[in-house]
Amino acid sequence: MTPTQPRIVLERAPDYREGYANSVQIRANLWDFFLMFGQISQSAPDNVQIRNFQGIYISPQQAKALLNVLQQNVTQYESAFGEIRLEPKAGSGFVQ
Repeated sequence: MTPTQPRIVLERAPDYREGYANSVQIRANLWDFFLMFGQISQSAPDNVQIRNFQGIYISPQQAKALLNVLQQNVTQYESAFGEIRLEPKAGSGFVQ
């Protein structure tokens, strides 16, 4: 007997929001991973600001699943559009 797959229903919570992040900082401990998303802006060569706007805790298992899903999607993206290079953008001096 083959188990049936559950029907998955996606819904948005009332406080759901989307945002753009060009900075992700990650902390990990024994119990979870913490991902902090933000936006980088640079007003001068020696003044970089990161405005963090969302922090998300995920389990180690979910972090590994996210790693796998991101790898699959990056591979598909690069197959379609070419290699993603991690060189710093002009003027920024770093990739985060």
